[in-house]
Amino acid sequence: MRVLRDPALQDLPYKIETNELGQIIMTPASNVHGGFQAEIGCILRTLMNGGRVQMECSIATRKGVKVADVVWRSDEFLARNGEVTPYQEAPEICVEVVSPSNSKKEQERKRTLYFERGAKEVWFCSKKGALRFFTPEGQQNASPMCSKFPKQL
Repeated sequence: MRVLRDPALQDLPYKIETNELGQIIMTPASNVHGGFQAEIGCILRTLMNGGRVQMECSIATRKGVKVADVVWRSDEFLARNGEVTPYQEAPEICVEVVSPSNSKKEQERKRTLYFERGAKEVWFCSKKGALRFFTPEGQQNASPMCSKFPKQL
């Protein structure tokens, strides 16, 4: 959490995560990655009511601070958690835009960590814009919370 308060790290153009040892992991995002983040956020904002979308959301997990690319936070979530950084609870929907450096194992690890912190759904957007939707029960054909969300961007 000290990383988030360090003035020298405030204006970096990439996200910072930590591992379970508190070591900094920095991952520069491509423009394609940022484009998918924006598109997902805009669609979520249009389709979901009673909450807010956020990009680059920090979540404290048992394996350090992880940063979801896009999240949807209900009004109830915001009432419980406010704008604390990092969140101690995962927002209801956590979305990861997969980059070339993300292995299947890393995706599974993040999915597990977000569900452990209370996420209802975890989505993955492929490098080609295909969406996969997960609940704690496993992969779903569509998002239970946002059934009109497209499977392909």
